[in-house]
Amino acid sequence: MAEQVKALVLGAGAIGSFYGAILHRAGVAVSVVLRSEYDAVKADGFRISSPLGDLSFRPAAVYRSTEEVRESPDYLIVALKVVEGIDRVASMRPAVGPNTTIVLIENGIDIEPEIVEAFPNNAVVSALAFVAVSRVGPGVVEHKAYGQLMLGDFPKGASPATHRFAELLEAGGVRGVVSENVVTERWRKAVWNTPFNPTSVLAGGADTKIMLGSPTSEALIRAMMEEVCAVAAAAGHALPDDVIESNIVNTKKMPAYHNSMALDFLNGRPMEVEPILGNVVRAAEKHGVAVPHLSTAYALMRMLIANQQQNKA
Repeated sequence: MAEQVKALVLGAGAIGSFYGAILHRAGVAVSVVLRSEYDAVKADGFRISSPLGDLSFRPAAVYRSTEEVRESPDYLIVALKVVEGIDRVASMRPAVGPNTTIVLIENGIDIEPEIVEAFPNNAVVSALAFVAVSRVGPGVVEHKAYGQLMLGDFPKGASPATHRFAELLEAGGVRGVVSENVVTERWRKAVWNTPFNPTSVLAGGADTKIMLGSPTSEALIRAMMEEVCAVAAAAGHALPDDVIESNIVNTKKMPAYHNSMALDFLNGRPMEVEPILGNVVRAAEKHGVAVPHLSTAYALMRMLIANQQQNKA
């Protein structure tokens, strides 16, 4: 009988707990690391409603810190936000063993190199979540739609461990799509994320209907998308010619949607400005690509954050 696969979720918020639940349904021993909701999850586990059915589960173990982990997992699933003040490497290190595969389910561009440098002997899998899921209370999560996870080895290829992870996702009820060029897929997702996230904040927490609600606002989003595509191409990740139009059309079909950065802004939480926007602007500078709209948005976002910090002082 094959030994049970062990997974540890670091950052078991909405995204982390959802994919933890999917792996649990596939028979994986899923443990979690969390702080603010430790007591609630320790007592009652996760309560997760979903179109897939009741995904509620009790983790195999609940930790406040990876320093409490005594047995390194087969998969360390990192679902932390990439924001200032969170040291991902330090948070991960106690749990990483020689045979641990690190799975990064995080937003943005160029989020992997820091982890690869810190753990050169471990496989690093880059993963992109396409899921609508929200935390509505301590240990309580609502899964509304989708669930696909696209994943591949960084910087390219796909190892047997990556294919096995995708198979476990499928067994748990969601699509696990393996890509041989996951960095290109990150740039494809940035075509949407990089314009819509900061624009929503700079417009006071606007939803997608507002951001595409007039010819001038739509023209701005399109111009920012064009700049992302130009940077992606210069970085060696040329995207399909229809990527902008398909993103616009599909977004217009969606109900009014507040993206993650808008929700963080409206709730006074740290925002993922650097991985989603700052790293794209820096890639543009590296490759000599002019991105006037993105550069302006980035400068304004940094001013906004500085102003928030000053007001809190």
